[in-house]
Amino acid sequence: MLRKILSSLTRIWNKWSYILISGSLAIAIIVSNTHPLRSQIVSSSEAVSPPKEELVDLEKFSDMVAKLEAKWESDYEGYFDRNFSNRSRSAKQIAKHLKEIQEQINIRPAVIWAVPKDDFLQLILITPEQQFVTKKVRGADRERLTSMVERLETGIADRRSLKYLPPARLIHRWLFKPLEPYLEAEQIDTLLLCTGPTLRSLPFAALHDGEQFVIEKYNLARIPAFNLTDTSYKPKPEKKVLAMGASEFKDLPSLPGVEVELETIVPKLWSGRKILNQDFTVQNLKNAHQQGGFDIIHIASHSKFKSGSPEDSYIQFGDRKMSLDQIASLELELPPVDLLVLSACETALGDHDAEFGFAGLAMQAGVKSALASLWAINDSGTVVLMSEFYQKLKSIPVKAEALRQAQISMLKKKVYVEENKVKGSAVEVNLPASTIETQSENFDHPFYWAGFTIIGNPW
Repeated sequence: MLRKILSSLTRIWNKWSYILISGSLAIAIIVSNTHPLRSQIVSSSEAVSPPKEELVDLEKFSDMVAKLEAKWESDYEGYFDRNFSNRSRSAKQIAKHLKEIQEQINIRPAVIWAVPKDDFLQLILITPEQQFVTKKVRGADRERLTSMVERLETGIADRRSLKYLPPARLIHRWLFKPLEPYLEAEQIDTLLLCTGPTLRSLPFAALHDGEQFVIEKYNLARIPAFNLTDTSYKPKPEKKVLAMGASEFKDLPSLPGVEVELETIVPKLWSGRKILNQDFTVQNLKNAHQQGGFDIIHIASHSKFKSGSPEDSYIQFGDRKMSLDQIASLELELPPVDLLVLSACETALGDHDAEFGFAGLAMQAGVKSALASLWAINDSGTVVLMSEFYQKLKSIPVKAEALRQAQISMLKKKVYVEENKVKGSAVEVNLPASTIETQSENFDHPFYWAGFTIIGNPW
Protein backbone atom coordinates (compact mmCIF):
# COMPACT_ATOMS: atom_id res chain seq x y z
CA MET A 1 0.00 0.00 0.00
CA LEU A 2 2.79 2.35 0.97
CA ARG A 3 4.62 1.57 -2.30
CA LYS A 4 1.52 2.58 -4.35
CA ILE A 5 1.20 5.86 -2.44
CA LEU A 6 4.90 6.67 -3.02
CA SER A 7 4.58 5.78 -6.71
CA SER A 8 1.58 8.09 -7.10
CA LEU A 9 3.39 10.96 -5.36
CA THR A 10 6.41 10.47 -7.63
CA ARG A 11 4.25 10.66 -10.77
CA ILE A 12 2.56 13.82 -9.50
CA TRP A 13 5.96 15.43 -8.71
CA ASN A 14 7.41 14.54 -12.12
CA LYS A 15 4.36 15.96 -13.86
CA TRP A 16 4.52 19.28 -11.99
CA SER A 17 8.31 19.49 -12.43
CA TYR A 18 7.86 19.09 -16.19
CA ILE A 19 5.19 21.82 -16.21
CA LEU A 20 7.38 24.20 -14.18
CA ILE A 21 10.49 23.60 -16.32
CA SER A 22 8.51 23.88 -19.57
CA GLY A 23 6.87 27.07 -18.38
CA SER A 24 10.24 28.61 -17.42
CA LEU A 25 11.75 27.72 -20.78
CA ALA A 26 8.75 29.18 -22.61
CA ILE A 27 9.05 32.46 -20.70
CA ALA A 28 12.78 32.59 -21.42
CA ILE A 29 12.21 31.99 -25.13
CA ILE A 30 9.52 34.65 -25.30
CA VAL A 31 11.74 37.21 -23.51
CA SER A 32 14.80 36.50 -25.65
CA ASN A 33 12.88 36.47 -28.93
CA THR A 34 11.14 39.77 -28.26
CA HIS A 35 14.45 41.46 -27.46
CA PRO A 36 15.27 43.78 -30.38
CA LEU A 37 19.07 43.57 -30.23
CA ARG A 38 20.86 40.35 -31.15
CA SER A 39 24.46 39.53 -31.80
CA GLN A 40 24.97 38.10 -35.24
CA ILE A 41 24.66 34.30 -35.26
CA VAL A 42 27.31 32.55 -37.34
CA SER A 43 27.06 29.04 -38.74
CA SER A 44 28.75 26.18 -36.92
CA SER A 45 31.15 25.78 -39.85
CA GLU A 46 32.73 29.17 -39.12
CA ALA A 47 35.70 29.27 -36.78
CA VAL A 48 34.64 32.35 -34.79
CA SER A 49 31.97 31.95 -32.12
CA PRO A 50 29.48 34.81 -31.84
CA PRO A 51 29.45 36.96 -28.71
CA LYS A 52 26.72 36.32 -26.18
CA GLU A 53 23.56 38.37 -26.48
CA GLU A 54 23.59 41.59 -24.47
CA LEU A 55 20.51 43.40 -23.26
CA VAL A 56 20.53 46.84 -24.86
CA ASP A 57 17.44 48.97 -25.23
CA LEU A 58 17.17 49.82 -28.93
CA GLU A 59 15.27 53.04 -28.36
CA LYS A 60 17.79 54.34 -25.82
CA PHE A 61 20.70 53.19 -27.99
CA SER A 62 19.33 54.96 -31.07
CA ASP A 63 18.68 58.11 -29.04
CA MET A 64 22.26 58.03 -27.71
CA VAL A 65 23.67 57.80 -31.25
CA ALA A 66 21.35 60.55 -32.51
CA LYS A 67 22.37 62.94 -29.71
CA LEU A 68 26.06 62.26 -30.29
CA GLU A 69 25.71 62.80 -34.04
CA ALA A 70 23.78 66.05 -33.46
CA LYS A 71 26.41 67.29 -31.00
CA TRP A 72 29.31 66.63 -33.36
CA GLU A 73 27.43 68.09 -36.33
CA SER A 74 26.87 71.27 -34.30
CA ASP A 75 30.57 71.36 -33.40
CA TYR A 76 31.65 71.13 -37.05
CA GLU A 77 29.09 73.72 -38.14
CA GLY A 78 30.38 76.06 -35.45
CA TYR A 79 34.01 75.54 -36.48
CA PHE A 80 33.41 76.04 -40.21
CA ASP A 81 30.62 78.61 -39.69
CA ARG A 82 28.25 76.94 -42.15
CA ASN A 83 25.35 74.51 -42.17
CA PHE A 84 25.88 70.92 -43.21
CA SER A 85 23.59 67.91 -43.58
CA ASN A 86 20.16 67.85 -41.97
CA ARG A 87 19.92 64.07 -42.34
CA SER A 88 19.23 61.96 -39.29
CA ARG A 89 19.22 58.17 -39.37
CA SER A 90 18.22 55.83 -36.58
CA ALA A 91 20.46 52.97 -35.48
CA LYS A 92 18.37 50.51 -37.51
CA GLN A 93 18.53 52.75 -40.59
CA ILE A 94 22.32 52.95 -40.29
CA ALA A 95 22.54 49.16 -40.02
CA LYS A 96 20.23 48.78 -43.02
CA HIS A 97 22.41 51.13 -45.09
CA LEU A 98 25.54 49.19 -44.14
CA LYS A 99 23.79 46.01 -45.24
CA GLU A 100 22.94 47.58 -48.60
CA ILE A 101 26.57 48.60 -49.11
CA GLN A 102 27.69 45.10 -48.17
CA GLU A 103 25.41 43.67 -50.86
CA GLN A 104 26.54 46.23 -53.46
CA ILE A 105 30.26 45.79 -52.91
CA ASN A 106 32.19 42.79 -51.70
CA ILE A 107 33.02 44.31 -48.30
CA ARG A 108 31.64 44.04 -44.76
CA PRO A 109 31.48 47.53 -43.19
CA ALA A 110 30.74 48.67 -39.64
CA VAL A 111 30.69 52.03 -37.82
CA ILE A 112 32.52 52.69 -34.56
CA TRP A 113 32.01 55.83 -32.47
CA ALA A 114 34.76 56.42 -29.90
CA VAL A 115 33.97 59.09 -27.31
CA PRO A 116 36.61 60.07 -24.72
CA LYS A 117 35.06 60.88 -21.33
CA ASP A 118 36.58 62.12 -18.08
CA ASP A 119 36.30 58.69 -16.44
CA PHE A 120 36.17 56.23 -19.36
CA LEU A 121 36.20 55.73 -23.11
CA GLN A 122 32.79 55.03 -24.60
CA LEU A 123 32.61 52.78 -27.64
CA ILE A 124 29.53 52.38 -29.83
CA LEU A 125 29.25 49.87 -32.68
CA ILE A 126 26.67 49.28 -35.42
CA THR A 127 27.03 46.42 -37.92
CA PRO A 128 25.08 45.34 -41.04
CA GLU A 129 23.45 42.44 -39.17
CA GLN A 130 22.09 44.78 -36.50
CA GLN A 131 24.55 44.27 -33.73
CA PHE A 132 24.09 47.38 -31.59
CA VAL A 133 26.85 47.45 -29.00
CA THR A 134 27.98 49.96 -26.41
CA LYS A 135 30.99 49.52 -24.13
CA LYS A 136 32.64 51.60 -21.42
CA VAL A 137 36.42 51.16 -21.14
CA ARG A 138 37.17 52.26 -17.59
CA GLY A 139 40.97 52.27 -17.85
CA ALA A 140 40.98 54.71 -20.75
CA ASP A 141 39.91 57.95 -19.10
CA ARG A 142 40.46 61.15 -21.06
CA GLU A 143 43.72 62.12 -19.32
CA ARG A 144 45.32 58.69 -19.69
CA LEU A 145 44.12 58.30 -23.27
CA THR A 146 45.52 61.71 -24.25
CA SER A 147 48.86 60.88 -22.67
CA MET A 148 49.07 57.54 -24.47
CA VAL A 149 48.18 59.08 -27.85
CA GLU A 150 50.98 61.63 -27.38
CA ARG A 151 53.41 58.80 -26.59
CA LEU A 152 52.34 56.97 -29.75
CA GLU A 153 52.83 60.04 -31.94
CA THR A 154 56.24 60.76 -30.41
CA GLY A 155 57.26 57.14 -30.91
CA ILE A 156 56.23 57.09 -34.55
CA ALA A 157 58.21 60.27 -35.20
CA ASP A 158 61.36 58.37 -34.19
CA ARG A 159 61.52 56.26 -37.35
CA ARG A 160 64.66 54.37 -36.27
CA SER A 161 63.07 52.82 -33.16
CA LEU A 162 60.13 50.73 -31.94
CA LYS A 163 59.12 53.19 -29.22
CA TYR A 164 55.66 53.38 -30.74
CA LEU A 165 54.82 49.73 -30.01
CA PRO A 166 53.87 49.82 -26.28
CA PRO A 167 51.36 52.70 -26.68
CA ALA A 168 50.15 51.23 -30.00
CA ARG A 169 49.28 47.98 -28.21
CA LEU A 170 47.62 49.63 -25.23
CA ILE A 171 45.44 51.95 -27.34
CA HIS A 172 44.47 48.94 -29.48
CA ARG A 173 43.40 47.11 -26.32
CA TRP A 174 41.20 50.06 -25.40
CA LEU A 175 39.74 50.85 -28.82
CA PHE A 176 39.40 47.56 -30.67
CA LYS A 177 39.72 44.65 -28.25
CA PRO A 178 36.29 45.14 -26.58
CA LEU A 179 34.59 45.09 -30.01
CA GLU A 180 36.56 42.28 -31.67
CA PRO A 181 34.06 39.45 -30.89
CA TYR A 182 31.29 41.40 -32.63
CA LEU A 183 33.48 42.34 -35.61
CA GLU A 184 34.73 38.77 -36.02
CA ALA A 185 31.21 37.35 -35.78
CA GLU A 186 30.34 39.12 -39.03
CA GLN A 187 33.83 39.03 -40.53
CA ILE A 188 33.88 42.84 -40.68
CA ASP A 189 36.71 44.13 -42.88
CA THR A 190 35.96 47.87 -43.23
CA LEU A 191 35.64 50.34 -40.36
CA LEU A 192 34.20 53.85 -40.43
CA LEU A 193 35.75 55.56 -37.40
CA CYS A 194 33.85 58.46 -35.91
CA THR A 195 35.74 59.89 -32.96
CA GLY A 196 35.81 62.66 -30.41
CA PRO A 197 38.64 65.05 -29.46
CA THR A 198 42.16 63.58 -29.11
CA LEU A 199 41.28 60.69 -31.44
CA ARG A 200 40.41 62.67 -34.59
CA SER A 201 44.07 62.76 -35.58
CA LEU A 202 45.03 59.36 -34.16
CA PRO A 203 47.01 57.21 -36.66
CA PHE A 204 44.69 54.21 -36.34
CA ALA A 205 46.64 52.25 -38.95
CA ALA A 206 49.63 52.05 -36.57
CA LEU A 207 47.72 50.43 -33.68
CA HIS A 208 48.97 46.92 -32.97
CA ASP A 209 47.41 43.83 -31.36
CA GLY A 210 50.72 42.18 -30.50
CA GLU A 211 50.81 40.20 -33.74
CA GLN A 212 49.83 42.60 -36.50
CA PHE A 213 48.92 46.20 -37.25
CA VAL A 214 45.27 47.20 -37.51
CA ILE A 215 45.82 48.08 -41.19
CA GLU A 216 46.68 44.43 -41.88
CA LYS A 217 43.16 43.47 -40.83
CA TYR A 218 40.79 46.34 -41.66
CA ASN A 219 40.16 48.98 -44.31
CA LEU A 220 39.96 52.27 -42.38
CA ALA A 221 38.25 55.60 -42.92
CA ARG A 222 37.67 58.42 -40.47
CA ILE A 223 34.39 60.33 -40.64
CA PRO A 224 33.25 63.50 -38.81
CA ALA A 225 29.82 61.94 -38.17
CA PHE A 226 27.83 59.30 -40.02
CA ASN A 227 25.09 61.76 -40.97
CA LEU A 228 27.70 64.23 -42.26
CA THR A 229 29.21 61.66 -44.63
CA ASP A 230 28.00 60.82 -48.13
CA THR A 231 28.11 57.02 -47.84
CA SER A 232 26.40 56.28 -51.15
CA TYR A 233 28.07 54.05 -53.73
CA LYS A 234 27.92 54.64 -57.48
CA PRO A 235 30.41 52.59 -59.49
CA LYS A 236 32.14 54.33 -62.38
CA PRO A 237 34.61 52.15 -64.30
CA GLU A 238 36.51 54.90 -66.12
CA LYS A 239 37.74 57.77 -63.98
CA LYS A 240 39.82 60.79 -64.90
CA VAL A 241 42.46 62.44 -62.75
CA LEU A 242 43.41 66.11 -62.57
CA ALA A 243 46.97 66.00 -61.19
CA MET A 244 48.34 69.36 -60.03
CA GLY A 245 51.31 70.54 -58.00
CA ALA A 246 54.48 72.51 -57.61
CA SER A 247 58.07 71.55 -56.90
CA GLU A 248 59.49 75.02 -56.22
CA PHE A 249 58.21 77.74 -53.85
CA LYS A 250 59.33 81.22 -52.87
CA ASP A 251 59.27 80.83 -49.10
CA LEU A 252 58.80 77.07 -48.56
CA PRO A 253 61.09 74.06 -49.04
CA SER A 254 61.21 72.57 -52.54
CA LEU A 255 59.50 69.26 -53.31
CA PRO A 256 61.62 67.70 -56.07
CA GLY A 257 59.60 64.49 -56.08
CA VAL A 258 56.40 66.25 -57.17
CA GLU A 259 57.19 66.16 -60.89
CA VAL A 260 57.89 62.42 -60.72
CA GLU A 261 54.75 61.87 -58.67
CA LEU A 262 52.47 63.68 -61.12
CA GLU A 263 54.13 62.07 -64.14
CA THR A 264 53.59 58.63 -62.60
CA ILE A 265 49.89 59.26 -62.00
CA VAL A 266 49.14 61.01 -65.31
CA PRO A 267 49.75 59.70 -67.89
CA LYS A 268 51.55 56.49 -66.78
CA LEU A 269 48.70 55.10 -64.67
CA TRP A 270 45.57 57.17 -65.31
CA SER A 271 44.09 59.27 -68.05
CA GLY A 272 43.51 62.91 -67.29
CA ARG A 273 45.39 66.19 -67.18
CA LYS A 274 48.57 67.38 -65.48
CA ILE A 275 49.22 70.97 -64.35
CA LEU A 276 52.61 71.89 -62.86
CA ASN A 277 54.47 74.78 -61.20
CA GLN A 278 53.56 78.25 -62.54
CA ASP A 279 50.25 76.94 -63.96
CA PHE A 280 49.28 75.46 -60.59
CA THR A 281 46.80 78.19 -59.64
CA VAL A 282 43.41 78.26 -57.95
CA GLN A 283 41.70 79.60 -61.06
CA ASN A 284 43.29 76.98 -63.31
CA LEU A 285 42.02 74.24 -61.00
CA LYS A 286 38.47 75.62 -61.14
CA ASN A 287 38.58 76.06 -64.92
CA ALA A 288 40.04 72.62 -65.57
CA HIS A 289 37.52 70.86 -63.36
CA GLN A 290 34.50 72.67 -64.79
CA GLN A 291 35.64 71.88 -68.32
CA GLY A 292 36.86 68.32 -67.75
CA GLY A 293 34.63 67.01 -64.96
CA PHE A 294 37.40 65.10 -63.18
CA ASP A 295 36.55 62.31 -60.73
CA ILE A 296 39.83 62.57 -58.81
CA ILE A 297 41.77 65.76 -58.05
CA HIS A 298 45.32 65.22 -56.86
CA ILE A 299 47.23 68.12 -55.31
CA ALA A 300 50.95 67.66 -54.59
CA SER A 301 52.10 70.65 -52.60
CA HIS A 302 52.55 71.99 -49.11
CA SER A 303 49.49 72.10 -46.89
CA LYS A 304 49.08 72.54 -43.17
CA PHE A 305 46.32 72.11 -40.59
CA LYS A 306 46.99 74.52 -37.73
CA SER A 307 45.49 75.50 -34.42
CA GLY A 308 42.91 78.27 -34.56
CA SER A 309 40.14 78.98 -37.03
CA PRO A 310 39.89 77.44 -40.54
CA GLU A 311 41.55 80.59 -41.92
CA ASP A 312 44.82 79.47 -40.32
CA SER A 313 44.97 76.12 -42.14
CA TYR A 314 45.88 76.20 -45.81
CA ILE A 315 46.82 74.50 -49.08
CA GLN A 316 49.72 76.13 -50.95
CA PHE A 317 49.01 76.83 -54.62
CA GLY A 318 51.54 78.24 -57.07
CA ASP A 319 50.06 81.73 -56.83
CA ARG A 320 48.84 81.87 -53.21
CA LYS A 321 47.76 80.06 -50.08
CA MET A 322 44.15 78.89 -50.02
CA SER A 323 42.81 78.73 -46.47
CA LEU A 324 40.59 75.88 -45.40
CA ASP A 325 37.51 78.09 -45.11
CA GLN A 326 37.94 79.07 -48.80
CA ILE A 327 38.14 75.52 -50.16
CA ALA A 328 34.37 75.37 -50.63
CA SER A 329 34.72 78.14 -53.24
CA LEU A 330 36.48 75.65 -55.54
CA GLU A 331 33.00 74.14 -56.17
CA LEU A 332 34.35 70.61 -56.38
CA GLU A 333 30.79 69.33 -56.12
CA LEU A 334 29.99 70.88 -59.53
CA PRO A 335 30.40 68.34 -61.06
CA PRO A 336 30.95 66.03 -58.05
CA VAL A 337 34.52 64.99 -57.24
CA ASP A 338 34.78 61.47 -55.90
CA LEU A 339 38.22 61.85 -54.30
CA LEU A 340 40.46 64.77 -53.34
CA VAL A 341 44.07 63.77 -52.65
CA LEU A 342 46.36 66.09 -50.68
CA SER A 343 49.89 64.79 -51.05
CA ALA A 344 52.53 65.89 -48.49
CA CYS A 345 50.26 67.58 -45.99
CA GLU A 346 50.54 67.99 -42.25
CA THR A 347 48.40 68.63 -39.19
CA ALA A 348 49.12 69.67 -35.61
CA LEU A 349 48.60 66.22 -34.08
CA GLY A 350 46.40 66.22 -31.03
CA ASP A 351 45.39 69.86 -31.43
CA HIS A 352 41.62 70.34 -31.06
CA ASP A 353 41.19 72.90 -33.86
CA ALA A 354 43.54 71.18 -36.30
CA GLU A 355 41.73 67.88 -35.68
CA PHE A 356 38.42 69.49 -36.63
CA GLY A 357 39.87 70.84 -39.87
CA PHE A 358 41.53 67.56 -40.81
CA ALA A 359 38.56 65.32 -39.98
CA GLY A 360 36.16 67.70 -41.74
CA LEU A 361 38.28 68.09 -44.88
CA ALA A 362 36.11 66.11 -47.32
CA MET A 363 32.92 67.61 -45.96
CA GLN A 364 34.23 71.19 -46.20
CA ALA A 365 35.61 70.62 -49.71
CA GLY A 366 32.31 69.20 -50.94
CA VAL A 367 33.84 65.88 -52.07
CA LYS A 368 32.84 62.31 -51.17
CA SER A 369 36.31 61.37 -49.90
CA ALA A 370 39.69 62.89 -49.23
CA LEU A 371 43.08 61.25 -48.84
CA ALA A 372 45.57 63.16 -46.75
CA SER A 373 48.44 62.64 -44.32
CA LEU A 374 48.57 63.51 -40.65
CA TRP A 375 52.22 64.47 -40.95
CA ALA A 376 54.74 65.30 -43.67
CA ILE A 377 57.07 62.48 -44.70
CA ASN A 378 60.05 62.67 -47.04
CA ASP A 379 59.54 63.15 -50.75
CA SER A 380 60.50 59.63 -51.80
CA GLY A 381 58.15 57.99 -49.29
CA THR A 382 55.25 60.09 -50.56
CA VAL A 383 56.02 59.25 -54.20
CA VAL A 384 56.17 55.53 -53.39
CA LEU A 385 52.89 55.49 -51.47
CA MET A 386 51.02 57.56 -54.05
CA SER A 387 52.23 55.48 -57.00
CA GLU A 388 51.24 52.28 -55.17
CA PHE A 389 47.84 53.72 -54.20
CA TYR A 390 46.97 54.73 -57.75
CA GLN A 391 48.09 51.34 -59.07
CA LYS A 392 45.85 49.53 -56.58
CA LEU A 393 42.95 51.87 -57.28
CA LYS A 394 42.93 50.78 -60.93
CA SER A 395 41.68 47.31 -59.94
CA ILE A 396 40.25 47.83 -56.43
CA PRO A 397 37.02 49.88 -56.38
CA VAL A 398 37.15 50.55 -52.61
CA LYS A 399 39.43 53.52 -51.91
CA ALA A 400 40.19 52.49 -48.33
CA GLU A 401 41.16 49.01 -49.55
CA ALA A 402 43.46 50.44 -52.24
CA LEU A 403 45.17 52.61 -49.62
CA ARG A 404 45.47 49.66 -47.24
CA GLN A 405 47.13 47.52 -49.91
CA ALA A 406 49.58 50.34 -50.70
CA GLN A 407 50.42 50.70 -47.01
CA ILE A 408 50.94 46.96 -46.64
CA SER A 409 53.29 47.00 -49.64
CA MET A 410 55.45 49.48 -47.74
CA LEU A 411 55.11 47.68 -44.41
CA LYS A 412 56.11 44.31 -45.92
CA LYS A 413 59.00 45.90 -47.87
CA LYS A 414 57.45 44.84 -51.17
CA VAL A 415 58.37 48.29 -52.50
CA TYR A 416 61.58 50.10 -51.62
CA VAL A 417 64.15 52.46 -53.12
CA GLU A 418 67.48 51.29 -54.45
CA GLU A 419 69.87 53.49 -56.44
CA ASN A 420 67.19 56.15 -57.01
CA LYS A 421 64.75 53.60 -58.45
CA VAL A 422 61.55 52.30 -56.87
CA LYS A 423 61.87 48.52 -56.72
CA GLY A 424 58.98 46.08 -56.47
CA SER A 425 56.51 48.39 -58.20
CA ALA A 426 54.65 47.42 -61.35
CA VAL A 427 55.37 50.85 -62.83
CA GLU A 428 58.81 52.33 -63.44
CA VAL A 429 59.59 55.24 -61.12
CA ASN A 430 62.97 57.01 -61.08
CA LEU A 431 63.48 59.47 -58.24
CA PRO A 432 65.64 62.61 -58.24
CA ALA A 433 68.74 62.01 -56.09
CA SER A 434 67.75 64.88 -53.79
CA THR A 435 64.56 63.12 -52.65
CA ILE A 436 66.25 60.22 -50.82
CA GLU A 437 68.47 60.20 -47.77
CA THR A 438 70.50 57.12 -48.72
CA GLN A 439 71.10 55.09 -51.86
CA SER A 440 68.86 52.37 -50.43
CA GLU A 441 65.74 53.06 -48.43
CA ASN A 442 62.74 50.98 -47.31
CA PHE A 443 59.52 52.20 -45.76
CA ASP A 444 58.36 49.53 -43.31
CA HIS A 445 58.28 51.87 -40.28
CA PRO A 446 54.78 53.35 -39.63
CA PHE A 447 56.28 56.83 -39.90
CA TYR A 448 56.18 56.39 -43.70
CA TRP A 449 52.68 54.95 -44.17
CA ALA A 450 50.49 55.21 -41.04
CA GLY A 451 49.75 58.92 -41.40
CA PHE A 452 47.90 58.55 -44.71
CA THR A 453 44.18 58.14 -44.22
CA ILE A 454 40.87 58.21 -46.05
CA ILE A 455 38.52 60.91 -44.72
CA GLY A 456 34.85 60.45 -45.55
CA ASN A 457 33.40 57.77 -47.82
CA PRO A 458 35.72 54.72 -47.82
CA TRP A 459 34.27 53.29 -51.02
